[in-house]
Amino acid sequence: MDDRQLIRTAIDNLPNSYVPYSHFHVSAALLCKDGTVYTGNNIENAAYSATVCAERSAFFRALNEGKREFEAIVICGGMNGEIADYCAPCGVCRQGMRGFCSPESFRIILAKTEDDYRVFTLEELLPLGFGPENLR
Repeated sequence: MDDRQLIRTAIDNLPNSYVPYSHFHVSAALLCKDGTVYTGNNIENAAYSATVCAERSAFFRALNEGKREFEAIVICGGMNGEIADYCAPCGVCRQGMRGFCSPESFRIILAKTEDDYRVFTLEELLPLGFGPENLR
């Protein structure tokens, strides 16, 4: 799957967010190394700490299916489901990705449209991140 198809998958999935409090929809499309794609959305809860971000939602779905190798993730979002700007992952999601992905090669694609997007490595968005190798 190319980047544009992955972006389209994330954008198409944006309405599946459950955001009755913030009204800020976020969608993610996670590409596994075997070509499988898992989507995720932010899911809010009245007890805010129980809220789950779209990125972690996609990772949890993939991990639950036995996937362990990842290529890239597209993230898009905006107020009331309207994409107006790039939607970067929060710090918790960046750290969560660090536990499963190579910081040097895992790509994070922040998209407004299929033609308007920016690509970063995890290392660029989380320099000096704490990872599995720190526990060896």
